[in-house]
Amino acid sequence: MSARVAAFFDLDGTLLRLPSLERRFFRMLRSRREIPLTNYFLWWREALKLLTRGISHVMHANKMYLRDVNSFVESGGGNEIDSGVHKSGRPSQLREGEGKGRPSMPPKNNPRWPVPLFFEDGVERVAWHAGQGHAIVIVSGTLEPLANAAARTLEMELKAQGIAAEIQVCATKLEESDGRWTGRILGEAMFGEAKARAIFTLAEEMHLNLAKSWAYGDSTQDRWMLASVGNPAAVNPSPKLARIAWKRGWPVLRTTNRVQQMLEPLRQAERCA
Repeated sequence: MSARVAAFFDLDGTLLRLPSLERRFFRMLRSRREIPLTNYFLWWREALKLLTRGISHVMHANKMYLRDVNSFVESGGGNEIDSGVHKSGRPSQLREGEGKGRPSMPPKNNPRWPVPLFFEDGVERVAWHAGQGHAIVIVSGTLEPLANAAARTLEMELKAQGIAAEIQVCATKLEESDGRWTGRILGEAMFGEAKARAIFTLAEEMHLNLAKSWAYGDSTQDRWMLASVGNPAAVNPSPKLARIAWKRGWPVLRTTNRVQQMLEPLRQAERCA
């Protein structure tokens, strides 16, 4: 049996509009006063410990602001994360903005769930890969429950187009105790080189052909993920990632005229297949 091809997607800034899901989640918790005051001091204390490993590690690995905050219940219960599907079976997302590239808006039924604003062209790119039979994997530094909820909503977006796809998730795992987060993560935070390590592990488990696989990211921290596959693409890259992409000959995909520009490399791939 031949190895399967996969498409790995960063989430924030690549498939979803910024600010990040976690930042919006933090703002929600703060506005609802669900974060104990002591957590801010705990976060700063942990930040000082992690500072020697770099500011990126502080921002991605320090989750002490979540200590003793009620965790999500991802199926059943009062804090269930909304899947974004109307009772009729059709997605209940609304659309905002004019023209191409406008993001989709899942419903706001759950006040603790940050609304994922998917770029339409990003959804189309995922749909193309799913239509080719590629495995779809979200590799994100965001919190795992947020990434899982975004993946389920994205599956509903695809289902509305008649595409059935199961989206895998590799994200930052949180430790829980008695239905509350402890502020500690399980394993390593999913950013930087950790993304590439996760991809290599998945490649062994899922028998993936990384040389023929695809990856999409927008930040410098995604460069290791992009380098791990044969078909990388920098989506709305930061200036530093744009320079890296230029040096390595990676395609750079911009938001202007997003639908046509992002789909053109796929059409070329179809013609060459």
